[in-house]
Amino acid sequence: MDTFAGIPPEAFRFYEELEDNNNREWWREHKSTYDSAVREPLELLLAGLEPEFGPAKLFRPYRDVRFSQDKSPYKTAQGAFATRQEGVGFYLQVSADGLLVGGGYHSHTPAQLARFRAAADASASGAGLQDIVDSLAGAGFAIEGEKLKTVPRGFGKDHPRAELLKHKSLSAGVELGQPGWASTAAASEEIARRWRELRPLVEWVGRYATP
Repeated sequence: MDTFAGIPPEAFRFYEELEDNNNREWWREHKSTYDSAVREPLELLLAGLEPEFGPAKLFRPYRDVRFSQDKSPYKTAQGAFATRQEGVGFYLQVSADGLLVGGGYHSHTPAQLARFRAAADASASGAGLQDIVDSLAGAGFAIEGEKLKTVPRGFGKDHPRAELLKHKSLSAGVELGQPGWASTAAASEEIARRWRELRPLVEWVGRYATP
């Protein structure tokens, strides 16, 4: 198979069953399903979207359990990230709940965070970001990211963009469930359409929050 034909229903069922059988024996017995229903379709999908959205990679399905009390060895979702710049890009996830698409930035070095706050504070760039965030929220996207509980030092509590200044990372995402088009070739355009809605946010953080 070398043409994307959709994400089969077996992909979602795979993660439903994995949630109840998160162990190595079950994984070994069902790895062929993971390969054919999850990994291979997503690789084809991402390859088709790469010319418009940038190179993407699938995250490893294995959890890092070294410092976790939860020793379940496998992630209960398959994530992928199409990178525009370091830490900036478009996200896709398949899980028992269905599809999730998102975009923004997730890394926050001290220098990156300083640039982001300066741009969010400035009148023109900050107002532009607020308009983007408001538009995405109005379109049904959840505005997410790691946040401080209070406005960072150096900014007034009554700042017009106080909530944005609290962000250490900033992204937006929407859960799509398991729509009928997911198992067809139309899934590529449906996901691309939502990534296009997220492009203004991705481009803003790419311009202002990264080197």
